[in-house]
Amino acid sequence: MSPRALVIGGSLGGLLAANTLKTIGWRVDVFERSPHALDSRGGGIVLQPDVLHAFHFAGIRPAGALGVASRGRIYLDRAGDVVRRDHQPQTQTSWNMLHGTMRRALPDACIHPGETLERIEQAGGQVRAVFASGRVETGDLLVGADGARSTVRSLMLPGVRPDYSGYVAWRGLVPEADLDAASRAVLDGVFAFQHDEGEQMLLEYLVPGEDGATAPGQRRWNWVWYRKVPQDGLPALLTDRTGRTHTFSLPPGALPDARAAVLRADARELLAPQFNALVQKTKEPFVQAILDLAVPRMVFGRVLLLGDAAFVPRPHTAGGAAKAAANALALAQALQRTDQPIEARLKDWEVLQLRAGRNLVDWGRRMGDGIMGVRRAAGYTGSHAGTPGL
Repeated sequence: MSPRALVIGGSLGGLLAANTLKTIGWRVDVFERSPHALDSRGGGIVLQPDVLHAFHFAGIRPAGALGVASRGRIYLDRAGDVVRRDHQPQTQTSWNMLHGTMRRALPDACIHPGETLERIEQAGGQVRAVFASGRVETGDLLVGADGARSTVRSLMLPGVRPDYSGYVAWRGLVPEADLDAASRAVLDGVFAFQHDEGEQMLLEYLVPGEDGATAPGQRRWNWVWYRKVPQDGLPALLTDRTGRTHTFSLPPGALPDARAAVLRADARELLAPQFNALVQKTKEPFVQAILDLAVPRMVFGRVLLLGDAAFVPRPHTAGGAAKAAANALALAQALQRTDQPIEARLKDWEVLQLRAGRNLVDWGRRMGDGIMGVRRAAGYTGSHAGTPGL
């Protein structure tokens, strides 16, 4: 019988792992803690080659374009004037475009929502996953792809947690047609920035529509506004309209009306008119704390960490989804070999993935701290023990 992988986490990292492992003949089952279908909480994503390589390996053939092309970058001042142009073509996609494409490539029977992992047991080359529902599943490999709040990481490395960077990302998505014509004329077809030295940065780009449409008029404007927030200010910022305080982010629809009003007032005062228009037109802005995370290990016998469960780079690297794709593709390629036991192949995989993950997190930290003017105490090394951009 074919070997079986238990994939914990049904977001991008988990689906990347499931699709690439299925391609090499493994049986895969994906266990997601949310009982509901995952939605587009991640907003826009720059489409990197690593994602395309993983799709090609897994035989995923999208029906149409995966994203929206931009021809270059522009930089606006607070008055809304273009002060710089760079020729830097790239393609932007969205969380729901990638997630939906990968989800459709997997059979429904292998997706199990509403399952919260409680503990992991290993013996005799097998892994047992015990869930809060009472469900127990056994496999030859367990892939922890359950994000920055990873349960698998907390079980394997209980002392390793993300560090807060000192700033947050406000985000929003606006239907293309909702923006005024004057703003559209400036922002259409480009990746746009406004940067106030050491204080804030806002960027904008077009992404596919909620249904994946990439035709002009059917797309969405994606914006991200980085702003400093002190550590002791995070609990209030991340308290939703029901009074619940979240750990890392508030999803769309959770922001209290009073907080949204403050955001819009700040946008009127601080942003270029085109960016202010986007913020005002956003029905459900959301916010994410910017984190650093790097683990000292990724492999624990037949259990491994992948994607944001292992490394969380700053979004300026545009490398989050790409990192998960590279992890998943390299894992499938390592497991295709038959010259060594699985444990040895996993260790070989770990060496290269650790190096790449640490380099990406370090690069993102330097870039983000420089952009936002964040100063670190002497000796700061981030969240890991012992130790490319937007």
